[in-house]
Amino acid sequence: MSNRYGLITVLVVLILIVGGCSNAAGTGEKDASPGQTAGTSTKEGNLDSKTSYEDVTVKIGVQGKGGLFGIAQEQKWFEEAFGEVGAKVEWVEFQSGPPMVEAMASNHLDFAGMGNMPPISAQAAGIDFKIISQLLDGKNNVAIIVPTDSPIQTIADLKGKKVAVTKGSNAYNFLYQVLVKAGLAKSDIQEIQLQPDETQPSFESGKVDAWAVWDPYITLNTLSGKGRVLADGESEGVLSPSFQLVRSDFAKEYPELVTLYLKTFEQARQWEVTNQEEAFQRYADERSIPIELVQGMQSRAAMINIPVSDETIAGQQNTADFQFELGTIRKQINVADVFDNQYIEEALK
Repeated sequence: MSNRYGLITVLVVLILIVGGCSNAAGTGEKDASPGQTAGTSTKEGNLDSKTSYEDVTVKIGVQGKGGLFGIAQEQKWFEEAFGEVGAKVEWVEFQSGPPMVEAMASNHLDFAGMGNMPPISAQAAGIDFKIISQLLDGKNNVAIIVPTDSPIQTIADLKGKKVAVTKGSNAYNFLYQVLVKAGLAKSDIQEIQLQPDETQPSFESGKVDAWAVWDPYITLNTLSGKGRVLADGESEGVLSPSFQLVRSDFAKEYPELVTLYLKTFEQARQWEVTNQEEAFQRYADERSIPIELVQGMQSRAAMINIPVSDETIAGQQNTADFQFELGTIRKQINVADVFDNQYIEEALK
């Protein structure tokens, strides 16, 4: 078992906003492109085929290498779709959501996908953005994991233990909501703030007792036998949805390009659904991992692309209120102010 998954510390770069798959292996041949279909939107919907965006560079953020966005980069689906109206595409890589919203604040990023906590922190800090679609349902994509042979069996057992977490992430929110449900205070654990690539070796060496994290790290550790799930969103009733964001000034200036982005993403997502066997095998081949790892990641974090429901917005408000009480954010916010479904509704027509 250990030989089969021995490269887990390297494989953790599979992180994707949220989808949690590896980049596809290059085949030397170009697949049929969803972006080609997206280009037809220049003659319908909000895009005017006579409008040129030659001075526009669309900056798209991704968390790590790979996943569906990895295939999209390889096949240049977004480049083709935006290229039909003269715009260019630039890909920017991040490890987690908080740096993404910081990049948006400095006008260095236009689109990004991330968990539910970074947008709350960003809104409280006055960063101007809009949430334009829901990317994950949030049931199983975030969890607290412990080493397989750990004596920790319940959340209450975390008292006094070292728990690794990325501050400001959806896992950070999940961890403390779960602790409160179990009757524990923030001071009852030893919080170890680390990024995922820093945590993996600490988790394996026993330097931390537990890890609040998102997928693919959950799947990579559980299927490799290095860890087990102590709690996740489904078991605790604490959901951690992920969203797609756009920089507000970009949306105001180029609303039609926001719709084009979501349309192109949806067509890429549909390609994966239609070609699931090929897609999963490509993800597995790229990193030389068993395909069951890919299947496990997909079962926890299969991407969606839908308007955000009133129920989800209400859940996001509860999260914001909880974080204010916890002291993570310094002011109360109305999260409904940053949700805007007009672009995804138009894209899915």
